[in-house]
Amino acid sequence: MPAEWYQVVCTVPAQFTETVADFLAELSGCGVCTENREVDTFSVNDIPDTVDYDITAYFALPCQIEEQLSIINNFLSELTDQSIKHVKYSLLGEESWSESWKLHFRPLEIGRRLLIIPSWEEYLNDDKRLKIVLDPGMAFGTGGHETTRLCLECLDNLLPTFASEAGSLRVLDLGTGSGILAIAAVKLGAGHLDAVDIDPQAVFIATENCRLNGVSSQVVCSTTPLEQLNDRYGIIIANIIAEELVRLAPKIVNRLETGGCLILSGILEEREQYVLEGFGRFPLILERSLAAGDWRCLLYRSRL
Repeated sequence: MPAEWYQVVCTVPAQFTETVADFLAELSGCGVCTENREVDTFSVNDIPDTVDYDITAYFALPCQIEEQLSIINNFLSELTDQSIKHVKYSLLGEESWSESWKLHFRPLEIGRRLLIIPSWEEYLNDDKRLKIVLDPGMAFGTGGHETTRLCLECLDNLLPTFASEAGSLRVLDLGTGSGILAIAAVKLGAGHLDAVDIDPQAVFIATENCRLNGVSSQVVCSTTPLEQLNDRYGIIIANIIAEELVRLAPKIVNRLETGGCLILSGILEEREQYVLEGFGRFPLILERSLAAGDWRCLLYRSRL
């Protein structure tokens, strides 16, 4: 496959991340990707200054890459007295990420009643399970990751306890990603879902997946911030990282109906106690802690 892009990666200290990202975005004319795999937080205030970030930019061919690298190195040299030498580049083909991961996404049976089916595969099910047809695109959530699977299993067990009110049950899926949890909740009997995400691309993908599954009339996908939601919910699902869960805890609990249930996932084992302490100051009862590998999912119920 012929090369189509140069990928340039700059590794810089945290305090220069935004400046370098803005510079590379303008220089390349494309968006940039900022990544640090060692920090489990969404809060900038929790990130130590010593942490380094990889900032990745892409330059379309034809491109005088040596000239671009010279410009980048000169910018970094003028930015700080520190020596930033970690600039590397490589040639990439026009390979679609969405095609490569399809090799590893297969039909999944989850819990007692759910079946996740990739949109590009046929699968004979004879109606013994509730089918969720999914095309995740670039959004998180295929059912294969432990955090998503724990939420699905929790919903599978939880929805029957709301049987008498399921048709009117309102559910909030916070950080919806592909929309898989919102779709599952409707398939399991919930009446209305608000599926929100800060990423507009995830909202677009979730909307398409809802359409694929015939639940668009029951699921509203949006980027509406949590504090701007007006409803209260019988179930709230939040599959996001530990620090963000704790930061949002007051707003999440404020949206939970009395007697409602809260499903928290995306929690690494070593961060479970941190989340337990963060939610321990609210009128909640911890009903279960589910585990899968290094990940934990907590089920709370609001006190009557």
